[in-house]
Amino acid sequence: MKTSLKQRDYRKYEWKTGEWIAAVTLCIGITIFLAIFFYRSVIAAIPLSVVGVLCFRLIRQKKAEKTKRDLTIQFRECILTVSASLRAGYAVENAFRDCRQDMTLLYGEEALICQELDYIRRGLDINITLEELLMELAQRSDCTEIREFAQIFVLAKRNGGNMTEIIKSSAAVIGQKIDLQQEIAILLSGKQMEQNIMKLMPFGILLYISLTNRGYFDVLYHNWQGALFMTGCLGIYLLAYILGEKIMRRIGLEMA
Repeated sequence: MKTSLKQRDYRKYEWKTGEWIAAVTLCIGITIFLAIFFYRSVIAAIPLSVVGVLCFRLIRQKKAEKTKRDLTIQFRECILTVSASLRAGYAVENAFRDCRQDMTLLYGEEALICQELDYIRRGLDINITLEELLMELAQRSDCTEIREFAQIFVLAKRNGGNMTEIIKSSAAVIGQKIDLQQEIAILLSGKQMEQNIMKLMPFGILLYISLTNRGYFDVLYHNWQGALFMTGCLGIYLLAYILGEKIMRRIGLEMA
């Protein structure tokens, strides 16, 4: 059943006020820095705008991933509250309706879970089943934990399972996964710090040489041989950067 409710697609990051401008400004700054550093020419920023676009996409991707992690954590607290309401004798639909107030106190009025609970309440008001609303949230969020909960919830509803125990056990499983992910993030934080240092080290070394030996690199600029050589260096650096990001992402996925 299709709904007319405006719902958020978490696979695409929705920029907050000022965030888009800040991200674009940062990408422009990086592009100009690379143009000056590798070519000593601001004009080189025009072809290097491709790097700025890739940087913008990377920022957007990381923000989208963080948004999904935040939603998963908030969703876990939501179903824990729903489970408590079910033990107090509430119907499951009413438990999701009343959960909104507790989530507001816990995360604030603008929290992602509060917006989703508003969608659920409005959907229930126009006779959309809770199962449909949860499955749609699972699809939009693209979060494994929410998808698994929605599937279990639908099966329990159809087969008449013990909703209180099912929701409680689902919250426990989601909590274990979140705790594991946080432990992995802590373990990888040291490696990420080392990676960040390695990203900046080439610039630091070349900047030190340039300051201590004036004119040492002049032969590399404003001639086609030097431009070709520096383009190769830039390509190697960008390739190493991309490979580093992919390796860290793969390690995190495999450990999870």
